Amino acid sequence: MHVYLSVDMEGIAGVVHEDQTNPVDPRCAAEYGRFRRLMTQEANAAIEGALAGGATRILVNDSHWSMRNLLAEELHPGAALVSGAPKTWSMMEGIDLDWDLAACIGYHAKAGTANAVLDHTYTSTILDVRLNGRSVGELGLNAALAGAFGTGVALVSGDQALAAEARALLGETIRTVTVKESLSRTAAQSLAPAVACEMIRSAMRETVEAATHRKPKPLDLGSPIRLEVDFHTTGHADLAAMAPGLERTGPRTVAYEDSDFREVFRAFRTAFNLASE
Repeated sequence: MHVYLSVDMEGIAGVVHEDQTNPVDPRCAAEYGRFRRLMTQEANAAIEGALAGGATRILVNDSHWSMRNLLAEELHPGAALVSGAPKTWSMMEGIDLDWDLAACIGYHAKAGTANAVLDHTYTSTILDVRLNGRSVGELGLNAALAGAFGTGVALVSGDQALAAEARALLGETIRTVTVKESLSRTAAQSLAPAVACEMIRSAMRETVEAATHRKPKPLDLGSPIRLEVDFHTTGHADLAAMAPGLERTGPRTVAYEDSDFREVFRAFRTAFNLASE
């Protein structure tokens, strides 16, 4: 059983503020140092659960900010680690290497979600992303990319808003681990980290065991797939629209369409990277 783990940081138990997730600002160093360790602990809990459930191969992809957050020396030796950037598939780097299931640990709700800790979609320049008219966040984009490679997302962890988003997108069979209840964008009632880790460990074990009998269904968006990205400003859209194949469809909106979601995802990454210049 081969298991792929994408690990973000905003959905980790205890995280409620950008200062706890910011690896760049020296003023945040102390808080960030504490919470990257908690991120590593939740990744380890998922690895331990997967191994207990029968996983024989595990890859962990560091999926937050500069993607150099997980403490390699503290990561469970039962998994390999992908870190650093840029990476072609970003938060899902390595998803093209043939997996039986994927799990998204420490994820957060999409940009514009009320009462969700640190809601955003990939970058602060983005207001909304739509696939075939449906608003999605990082989970939706990443699950679609996994689906394009034939892998289903079977488990997610984060706050209650992320859990609701996952069920709406992937159906009630998706296993969700709610490690905190958001009160606002920067406040939440959180489980103790040790409790959160035990819940992730147990859920991951059950998920992998279940997948030995029936693999999770990959997300299939059909064909063609139309991407629309709304940016915060017209200037962001000016820059994004410079990419070949991207269509300016509104003052702050660019669009792209293709039959292969892998190409759609490349276009999305190009658009927001240009807009971030």
